Amino acid sequence: MKLIQIAAVALNQTPLDWSGNAARVRQAIEAARNEGASLICLPELCLTGYNCEDTFFSIDVQQRALSALLELLPLTKWTVVSVGLPLMYGGALYNCACLIADGQILGFVAKNHLAGDGIHYEPRWFKAWDSTCVGEITIQGQAYPIGNLIFEVDGVRLGFEICEDAWAARRPGRELSQAAVDLILNPSASHFAFGKQEIRRRLVQESSRAYGVTYVYSNLLGNEAGRIIYDGATLIASNGSLLAEGQRLSFQDVSVTSAIVDIDLTRMNRARLASFQPRPGAFRETTITADYQFPEIPFRTLHCQAADWERSDSIKEEEFTRAVALALFDYLRKSRSQGFVISLSGGADSAAAAVLVWAMLKLGLSELGADGLSQKLAYLTGTKPKSGFAELINGLLTCVYQSTRNSSETTASAAAGLAEGIGADFLNLDVDAITQAYVDLVSKAIGRELNWETDDIPLQNIQARSRAPGVWMITNLRNALLLSTSNRSEAAVGYTTMDGDTCGGLSPISGIDKAFLRSWLRWMETVGPLQVGTVPELNLINQQEPTAELRPQEAEQKDEQDLMPYELLDWVERAAIRDKRSPVELYRLALVEFPAEQPAQLVAWIERFFRLWSRNQWKRERYAPSFHLDDENLDPKTWCRFPILSGGFEEELAELRRVAEAQ
Repeated sequence: MKLIQIAAVALNQTPLDWSGNAARVRQAIEAARNEGASLICLPELCLTGYNCEDTFFSIDVQQRALSALLELLPLTKWTVVSVGLPLMYGGALYNCACLIADGQILGFVAKNHLAGDGIHYEPRWFKAWDSTCVGEITIQGQAYPIGNLIFEVDGVRLGFEICEDAWAARRPGRELSQAAVDLILNPSASHFAFGKQEIRRRLVQESSRAYGVTYVYSNLLGNEAGRIIYDGATLIASNGSLLAEGQRLSFQDVSVTSAIVDIDLTRMNRARLASFQPRPGAFRETTITADYQFPEIPFRTLHCQAADWERSDSIKEEEFTRAVALALFDYLRKSRSQGFVISLSGGADSAAAAVLVWAMLKLGLSELGADGLSQKLAYLTGTKPKSGFAELINGLLTCVYQSTRNSSETTASAAAGLAEGIGADFLNLDVDAITQAYVDLVSKAIGRELNWETDDIPLQNIQARSRAPGVWMITNLRNALLLSTSNRSEAAVGYTTMDGDTCGGLSPISGIDKAFLRSWLRWMETVGPLQVGTVPELNLINQQEPTAELRPQEAEQKDEQDLMPYELLDWVERAAIRDKRSPVELYRLALVEFPAEQPAQLVAWIERFFRLWSRNQWKRERYAPSFHLDDENLDPKTWCRFPILSGGFEEELAELRRVAEAQ
């Protein structure tokens, strides 16, 4: 019985944070070794950070990454460690994993399949390695192999699939299995998305079963660079059985997931597989042997399993709360902001942003404790990180209600009640005089009085824009981060005032649709995340119909009257933008999906969507950075590119009208 203790590590890294990244790598190696691990798999590109973007091309960045690797070598004595970095070879840049054994570099495996869809742009920076090639790279006078390698350490054979390699049709795992590897290491930078963890579990378990191996999956953790959230998913499976699963969305810098693997048992189970088709001698010339022996260890059970909330019936709500909370926390500390400011309108969107900041502190304090939170937020100058929750939330979150003559007592009470309920600092500003001053100024300049019959949009927009200077000033006074509160549904149709309610340095809910936000707020009021609790003060907000509250109160303005039902809007957005359906295709699908609606009304709504979508791309180009949460988003810098100027689907919409009239 040959036993090896393996560790899959999640790391919260920051692009180009050389000393910080190196320190966390060292911390991870020490933590894994202290737990008894002798084989440690670190995430993809963990020395530089995954999202260095075009700075990957910098020679200085490449050299610093290599220096970080060399400085790491003495810390890997008596251990086998996989670490990720970019490597220049033959005039091209490659995404590599370096395997180190007992302080010595064994070789580099380069990624075969680059992630170039969705939010990923790896082919912009890296070249895909030709799987048939093996080369040699010289570092400080020493030659090392690079390519598709197999490593043999103390008789244990191991290979690599680097993140996207495992999702490709012609993945390396098949050939590695034919070469009878015992272990496949997968250092990943796999971003968070709703429901993705179950897909990962199936991938890791099925890979271990089909290839007859132990499969080790490591990942990045947290908000690495601003937009993309990594959940720190770590998994170890052997012969189809999941041995260990790490806790996701942790507030820790380092998370270690360990399992003890019986190599002999793995080999026996592989030999039993009728589908196992070995190729004796495969990889013979590219097998690197290490002069290292794994320590003999006794068998013991290690308990590494997912957190209790992973089994919740409300898994999407749990994931949303925890992912955005972690992303906000990392953005706060990595930007060294002194807190958050929110223009709290008394409506759903700004309430969601405020509650997410509340959840951020609840979760952070629960996991890290006062001392751990204090260490993470040690840079704060005004708020004492070791204060209790009440002092922390009051010091870190400022909510500002800004009323005009069109604001209602309902939203004023809802905003004040929520701020008090979660413990935020609350300010009440009357901006009506400022708004009216602008109206009077322009009326005088153009020689006529503005009125709601002819000047509806300008009169609405000036109210939203009049709220911007004051809340920005408060943000500057507090050295804080202003959160914009637009959601994805509004972004799709431009239902927002640019330089008004879009003001902010970060837009935490722009990646999520309005229909889900409303249901999540009801859930937060009555159920809430496990071990976090509820926010009953959301009741008054949840009772309201969504309204911009910019027209006079007698107009009874409602969002869905201006647009369409949010449920239908979100469906249209997914079908039109994610699935690229034409207006006619959309109409035919909508007749089935929404049979209660009149065909003429569906045509009007679909036409409204495509016109507003095309007209408002310039707004989406100017939104503050947002978080990627779903299998889609509308961020033109990551997932969804669309021309600012276009034909506006005029011919397609004319075809839609002809088809509808012919029915």
